[in-house]
Amino acid sequence: MQIKVCGITKLSDLQMLVENKVDFAGFIFYERSPRFAGNRIDARSVRETTGILKVGVFVNASMEQVLTTVADYALDLVQLHGDETPEFCAAVQTKVPVIKAFRIGANVNWDKDVSPYLPVTKYFLFDTASEKGYGGTGDRFNWELLQQYPYQHPFLLSGGIAPGQEAEISSLHLPQLLAVDINSKFEDSPGVKNPEKVSVFVAGLRKALQQVL
Repeated sequence: MQIKVCGITKLSDLQMLVENKVDFAGFIFYERSPRFAGNRIDARSVRETTGILKVGVFVNASMEQVLTTVADYALDLVQLHGDETPEFCAAVQTKVPVIKAFRIGANVNWDKDVSPYLPVTKYFLFDTASEKGYGGTGDRFNWELLQQYPYQHPFLLSGGIAPGQEAEISSLHLPQLLAVDINSKFEDSPGVKNPEKVSVFVAGLRKALQQVL
């Protein structure tokens, strides 16, 4: 199982992720987010950082904005976290791999809401539906819903993951679970990660996964 840390706004935090061999770093390019990266971390520093996959997170952005940002920051994937259509995802996917995020509430209509995105994305991401916003709310949805996931398409699990949940996550029997995505529960303030919390979680999850194996 891989690990994604989202909401990166500081170069030192990005370097900390590389040192901890985290798989994905997420940068939010949604101006209404308190973790907006566009004016807090310079593109060249991100572009020149290697050893980690860089994911740009967008919410109902234009194609031009997405592709320009991908080029400026040398992003490896884009995460579309808004109300983007399958057609939009398909167009982006011709340029860069797409993670399509879905906000999960009390139930999921897999066939109606999710299946149209199967052929036009690389991965899915499941986050918590919340009136607070499009993500980074710190709220958790009912993970039991994922036991009914009917596809082979790999996905990331997001939404309120917190320190101390390493053993619980490692014991999830979800064959398509590619990675966990941590964010707001590992911060000192929005966009400023707590290196100790991140490092302890990463090491703890890897240890727990080894014990499961």
